[in-house]
Amino acid sequence: MSCVFCQVLDGSLDAHVVWRDESTMAFLDHTPLFHGHTLVVPTHHVETLVDLDPVHLDAVFGRARRVAAALEAVLGAQGSFVAMNNRVSQSVPHLHVHVVPRTKGDGLRGFFWPRTKYASTDQAAEIAGGLRTWLRDDPESATS
Repeated sequence: MSCVFCQVLDGSLDAHVVWRDESTMAFLDHTPLFHGHTLVVPTHHVETLVDLDPVHLDAVFGRARRVAAALEAVLGAQGSFVAMNNRVSQSVPHLHVHVVPRTKGDGLRGFFWPRTKYASTDQAAEIAGGLRTWLRDDPESATS
């Protein structure tokens, strides 16, 4: 397998590891937005959030939560930006959560892409209704 993060996990590719347990690994991003920018990955290969077995959600996001706290305590960050791409703009096809330290005035402006508006409240209501219906009818939503 040529997955870069799997190579980090198996030790064949170096990384600055900040945490490792049986479920997750956290390591510094090699091209950080700011110093301390950390990636949290599951220790087994899974490509996207949709592919992640629900039993591993707490481990991955619980670790991201603790990394966010560490960035504040260790680096003096005033907060954090937590983000994940799924397929589109996902530079490595292995689920990873970006945890980026933030400080007021750091120059990072909201999201990195242009914003849009709904054409009308009817359009927004239609989209929300479609999502609501899918979630209501999804068997997995009933268990989570």
